[in-house]
Amino acid sequence: MNRIDRAIELFDAYNQQDPRKIEWEGVNYASEYFYALQLYNWVLKLEPAASESLLLASRAQHIGRWKSPRTSYPDGKAGYLNWRSDLKRFHADTAGALMMEAGYDAETIASVQRIILKDHIKTDHEVQVMEDALCLVFLQFQYEEFMLLHDEAKVIRILQKSWKKMSVQGREVALTLHYSDSGKAIIQKALL
Repeated sequence: MNRIDRAIELFDAYNQQDPRKIEWEGVNYASEYFYALQLYNWVLKLEPAASESLLLASRAQHIGRWKSPRTSYPDGKAGYLNWRSDLKRFHADTAGALMMEAGYDAETIASVQRIILKDHIKTDHEVQVMEDALCLVFLQFQYEEFMLLHDEAKVIRILQKSWKKMSVQGREVALTLHYSDSGKAIIQKALL
């Protein structure tokens, strides 16, 4: 087995430990494993010639996310930002350790970690592809449920923040996804 296959196998095995489950098209998945598969698929759609580092980062972007729930941090913006910052570092460190186990060198590990940490978004093409793919996974698989759980003003703010982070290509693809009528209406309000 080559090292990329070994690393992906290690990432997938780790994410399959997620106790949260999701059912998609009649198949049950560990939640984080499912989203890692979808993120990987979006990266390939957006960047068919994706580098090995980008492919690895896409499969490990949120590795082990369930281990650090948002509720383990204080409420409010500061708590949220600390949670996100700590989580990104945890994902990068976990991916790096598993890549080392798969036989990767420090330079490739650092490249994958740079993408996971989203260093230089808007100026680094690979980081931008990752951000677009993350937004598309949210819109395709999580948006409709998120919309039902939060007030419209919050949903609009999240959509606007996501839209600002996306590239023109990502935005164009986002507009082709299928949304419920109410989901579409809120997106239209957000983009006014």
